[in-house]
Amino acid sequence: MVVSTSMSETKKPHAVCIPYPAQGHINPMLKVAKLLYTKGFHITFVNTEHNHNRLLKSRGLDSLNGLPDFRFETIPDGLPPSNANSTQDIPTLCDSTTKNCLVPFRKLIDELNNTSATNVPPVTCIVSDGAMSFTLDVAHELSIPEIIFWTTSACGFACYLHYHLLVQRGLTPLKDESDLTNGYLETPVDWITGMEHIRLRDFPTFIRTTDPKAIMLNFVIREIERTYKASALILNTFDAFEQEVLNGMITSELTQLPLPPIYTVGPLQLLLNQVPQTGLESIGSNLWKDEPKCLEWLNSKEPNSVVYVNFGSITVMTPEQMIEFAWGLANSKQPFMWIIRPDLVSGDSATLPPEFVTETQERGLLASWCPQEQVLNHTSIGGFLTHCGWNSTLESVCGGVPMICWPFFAEQQTNCRYACTDWGIGMEIDNNVKRNEVEILVRELMEGDKGKEMKLKVMEWKMKAEEATSPGGSSYVNLDNLVNQVLLTSLKE
Repeated sequence: MVVSTSMSETKKPHAVCIPYPAQGHINPMLKVAKLLYTKGFHITFVNTEHNHNRLLKSRGLDSLNGLPDFRFETIPDGLPPSNANSTQDIPTLCDSTTKNCLVPFRKLIDELNNTSATNVPPVTCIVSDGAMSFTLDVAHELSIPEIIFWTTSACGFACYLHYHLLVQRGLTPLKDESDLTNGYLETPVDWITGMEHIRLRDFPTFIRTTDPKAIMLNFVIREIERTYKASALILNTFDAFEQEVLNGMITSELTQLPLPPIYTVGPLQLLLNQVPQTGLESIGSNLWKDEPKCLEWLNSKEPNSVVYVNFGSITVMTPEQMIEFAWGLANSKQPFMWIIRPDLVSGDSATLPPEFVTETQERGLLASWCPQEQVLNHTSIGGFLTHCGWNSTLESVCGGVPMICWPFFAEQQTNCRYACTDWGIGMEIDNNVKRNEVEILVRELMEGDKGKEMKLKVMEWKMKAEEATSPGGSSYVNLDNLVNQVLLTSLKE
């Protein structure tokens, strides 16, 4: 994939890419930026100062020097300075970015457009995370296209699209805290086109509040309202995987307005595999330092023998939940690799009983972070115990690895529902985790008939994902169309 030869060499397109400041949003946005770079775009990638410093700490002081046409810039997030090597509190961060980031972002764009001083082409388009929609104001002021990138699944995004109706119909906020445990969340929501089988509990968790002024409930509704003003939307999924939901979004009469054009361009990692990586290999986005021993350890294991355990960058659990997971893994007698972030346990350091470590030292590896895409593509991985974040779910599909799902928050619940029902690649574990259930499900995943069925199914989806991202495939073609039909329009005028 190369930039069109008809594009003026003297007027290079310049895309400013700005992710929401959390690991699970930075990773896919960086992939989009790299893809656009291979299409001939000058890239400015905008992190918050907090995450910029974390990247320098994890990847080295030279890691963000970039390339001549791929540069990194920063804006403040409006929160007090923090040295913590962890994700900031999400509601606080959402509130702050909404109120405090527009002015510094506008100032940055003005500086970039002072081309005599910066020696870069003027900004011709903005690619913004769906949770950073304040950027639309700047795009409209400059009359340039803005793409909104919702880093969720299509099914998760479709749920967010209907949040305002859940409020209108009195389904949220909850009447009482007891609604969390009395079966209320089992209420079917059968009026969303293409998603007729979901329940309230399958919606992203921000509806689980009794407060009409809850930050996240209102933040999502406001960001969705602003999404309608975008030039186009992109989703990191592929048509065959979520066709019914995608069709439903386009044809639904329940959305507030007609949606902008939607371009499905995933899985992004497979699309990126189709293009030359010259110079891009050194540009990474992990906010924690990878431990290379993970891949070395996996090299010593039999094919499809290891359970990979990772709950992502935001999930926190209680010390009791961690111990239940630990003994469930130990009692399953399966080899495992468990990624335990320093901030995985709420209000506590993530420590495991010495007797667990002793019992599992021959077949278990504990690490604080790893290159997950490489791990899930390793031949020794046979199953994935996951929080069902969208990046992890797609990476599991791309690796052909079936899952045990323990969703934590946001649209992880939606992804879990689809993984276990529609896609046939997952089994859900109860939120109130017990070691016996962990042991049974891990054994089923690795040795049982259900595990074998899920392995076959996930390999089918892997093939379809590869087809979608190969030349002529839906995602491959959609990326070309996105560039030519939307992102280059300001150059053609």
